[in-house]
Amino acid sequence: MQLTPRNRIEVMHGVNLDQLGRRAPEHYGRMSLTELEARISNDAGQLGLVTRFFHTNHEGDFVEHLHRLEGLADGIVLNPGAWTHYSYAIRDALELTELPAIEVHLSDVQDREEWRRHSVIAELCVAHVAGNGPPGYREALERLQTELSST
Repeated sequence: MQLTPRNRIEVMHGVNLDQLGRRAPEHYGRMSLTELEARISNDAGQLGLVTRFFHTNHEGDFVEHLHRLEGLADGIVLNPGAWTHYSYAIRDALELTELPAIEVHLSDVQDREEWRRHSVIAELCVAHVAGNGPPGYREALERLQTELSST
């Protein structure tokens, strides 16, 4: 019996991430979301991973997308933006996926406002990457690749 590779990664971006390149470049850099996703796709390809991307500014759409991932993804890299800090709806939907997930933030959330330091999804994620800018996504992909190859 031949095993199929577990290499399908859903990359999910939440609220305001479509404003990258425009919003607070001192925290988020100057790269647009389109440029960031191209970089992530390239890094994933180098690692033998296949990515699909999703972005929304609507919390319910983010939740619904998580609900639809069964059979479509082997793991998730997600940056829910501000929803990270208070959306129990996203937390519950992420838990329902039963997929390994890596939480990513471009900025160092621990070195910013107090309210940004709490993540309601943290305990559901196998790793967290924050403060590394765009290269943090490659770190997340590498960590997820390790997780998928060990299960």
